[in-house]
Amino acid sequence: MIRLRIDLGYDGTDFSGWAAQPGLRTVQGELTAALDTVLRVPTTVTCAGRTDAGVHARGQVTHIDVADEVYAALPGRSDRTPESALATRLRGLLPADISVRSVAIAPEGFDARFSALSRRYRYVICDDPARLDPLRVRETVVHPRSLDGDLMNEAAEALTGLNDFAAFCKKREGATTIRTLLQYDWVRVAPGLLEATVVADAFCHSMVRALVGAVVPVGEGRYPVSFAADVLAARVRDPRVKVMPAHGLVLEEVVYPADGELAARAEAARSTRSADELG
Repeated sequence: MIRLRIDLGYDGTDFSGWAAQPGLRTVQGELTAALDTVLRVPTTVTCAGRTDAGVHARGQVTHIDVADEVYAALPGRSDRTPESALATRLRGLLPADISVRSVAIAPEGFDARFSALSRRYRYVICDDPARLDPLRVRETVVHPRSLDGDLMNEAAEALTGLNDFAAFCKKREGATTIRTLLQYDWVRVAPGLLEATVVADAFCHSMVRALVGAVVPVGEGRYPVSFAADVLAARVRDPRVKVMPAHGLVLEEVVYPADGELAARAEAARSTRSADELG
């Protein structure tokens, strides 16, 4: 078997998230259908991060495993490499809201999900509706009141580090909520436009949008800067924290270690984290 890495992006507006679901249009469902058509065998696609309904991606990473003979047959009579041939044929089959960036043979030990060191997301808020760019409306959340980005940034920075993010995650049986939040900051990139950068080793369900929801009321002046840190320390969902709309969120990048460290990273990531790590 040969493992192939497929990098792609998508506009999540018209998808019910990444994961395949019966009767629903999903990114995994569309990609799997196209791969099955090209390869003529059933395929299983593994991604770096399972985005929710409405969430976009510019830097999603996936992998598939294909038999040697299936891989060798991809170019047909052309002089293209199998990777180039697969990329070209996928682009011809996939809808316009999914874009295949590249296809490559994955290094030994590579796993799109478990080998990743970090995922970087961006969240965009327009807090002056008169300045909303209509060309960016599908990736911008409109907030009716002006926000203090400096206060939001201060509140966000207090959440970084190794923590139990149970207060910001939808709990799943048997899944840990311990994560390392490597970066969380807010920048006013233009009048009326705020952007957050959120980087972690991994994220649990709805975590990024809840992290945003914890600092927006601080930016409004309704709660003190300490509010987000207090919610984190409580380790329970707080009804005052709104899970923000999905369409403001974009998976921008997935970072992997050097090739020789991929297998070790994947093995370490498969180990369930425990509260003992928090000291």
